[in-house]
Amino acid sequence: MTAMDNEWSEWRPFPDPRHRGVLMAPYGPGCYEVRHISNGQKVLFGMGGHVAARLSSLLPEPLGTGRRNNKGKRDHCLEHLADLEYRTLACLIREDAEEAERGLKARAADYMFPT
Repeated sequence: MTAMDNEWSEWRPFPDPRHRGVLMAPYGPGCYEVRHISNGQKVLFGMGGHVAARLSSLLPEPLGTGRRNNKGKRDHCLEHLADLEYRTLACLIREDAEEAERGLKARAADYMFPT
């Protein structure tokens, strides 16, 4: 089964860790997309071997985790947190996630942060 055989999750409000929000995402490989609730503008996308951890890294410290080195993305997500939602695509193996991400990259111009 490839990533393309799987289905994206429903869109979910991005949780606010300051209010003990809960992130629902795969603990294994997959992809994610983030968009604005108010206007549907796609903000960013990505993949990772641990999607939940990767999504958690979208906020600046101390709210976010990981070592994501992209202040612009992190600050934008924090500033607009109440207006963000996300969805995920679980994959069996990392290579399937990489394949799915290539499909997202083909539409990179649709995103505020295309890389």
